[in-house]
Amino acid sequence: MKNVAVIGAGTMGNGIAHTFAQFDYKVQMIDVSQAALDRGLATITKNLDRMVAKERITEDEKAQTLAKITTYTSLEEGVEYASLVVEAATENVDLKLKIFKDLDKFCPEDTILASNTSSISITQIAAATSRPEMVIGMHFMNPVPIMKLIEIIKGYSTSGETYATVEEISRKLNKVPVEVNDYPGFVANRILMPMINEAVETLYNGVAGVTEIDTVMKLGMAHPMGPLQLADFIGLDVCLSILKVMYDGFKNPKYAPCPLLVNMVTAGKLGVKSGEGFYDYSETRKAETVSKMFQ
Repeated sequence: MKNVAVIGAGTMGNGIAHTFAQFDYKVQMIDVSQAALDRGLATITKNLDRMVAKERITEDEKAQTLAKITTYTSLEEGVEYASLVVEAATENVDLKLKIFKDLDKFCPEDTILASNTSSISITQIAAATSRPEMVIGMHFMNPVPIMKLIEIIKGYSTSGETYATVEEISRKLNKVPVEVNDYPGFVANRILMPMINEAVETLYNGVAGVTEIDTVMKLGMAHPMGPLQLADFIGLDVCLSILKVMYDGFKNPKYAPCPLLVNMVTAGKLGVKSGEGFYDYSETRKAETVSKMFQ
């Protein structure tokens, strides 16, 4: 189990690829374009440079980690010898189902297929394959090289052997695996996303401004990051997608996305990745926020 393919070179994908490579796995990082792969490699290099600067790793260890990552724009070529595939594509049901159908076709028969989905049913994803017993959720936290938790989600047909293998791999990555049942949002996002959504509602209702809401949660509740800043970091589009999955799955109005969140995503204000969300992430990093909308 030393050959791992990672689907996606974005924030989660490159973090997952970085982590496996750092722990001596051969990694095939796959994306639809070479430009996306180059950006992913640049991010991994930058993060490794930070680790070198903090003396957590040496320059030689950095070089060894990068040498273990190979990039592919062809899914079929990238997964040809994979023992484990971790899919980290956009949180979109139709896209994930298509990817898993293709993985089932291209991967060796004994390849475990894992999804980094943060909310979508593993049972539904597994049903798109002819090997549902070998499909599992492997939900990493962002930033992947630093965060210890991996939610491991068993679908209806996931075998005990598949779970045990993924649990062992998680520990080899120096992570803490936690078993979670297959319900919308699992544990992390079932609790986190309603809190973020309620913070957006609090802003939308004019109770307080962005920095004020985040300050209350940081200083009053001992959160390391306020919920609006965290939403920016996750990506407002990702938050919206997860809330929609939970709303559709539970049919409970408490999961209905706040209109402000919907409008911000529609306007392209997605947080850190777009340069603006609840905070301004332009080069000057001004402390301007969407609270101005309510003045």
